[in-house]
Amino acid sequence: MRAKRQYTDEFRAGAVRLVLEEGKKVADVARDLDLTPSALGLWVRRARADRTGGKTGITTDERAELAAMRKELRVVKMERDILKKAVAFFAKDNA
Repeated sequence: MRAKRQYTDEFRAGAVRLVLEEGKKVADVARDLDLTPSALGLWVRRARADRTGGKTGITTDERAELAAMRKELRVVKMERDILKKAVAFFAKDNA
């Protein structure tokens, strides 16, 4: 298994440009740059979505908003569960 590597935004943009603007195949670019085709394919899909304003997929801004909403939902569910337990505790106490 390959160790997870970090790539700069410039590197990613350059790799995506080779596919989208120069018409090279994802597999060829991935091999030339020592990337997995799945990683490069993901970058390309995301770039296409950003370029089309979301017509071909979820944009970077939408992905960030979705992540924030999921985080907020986790917090709200946790708060709800705490309140449920508090209500049950006080209801039992008053019975």
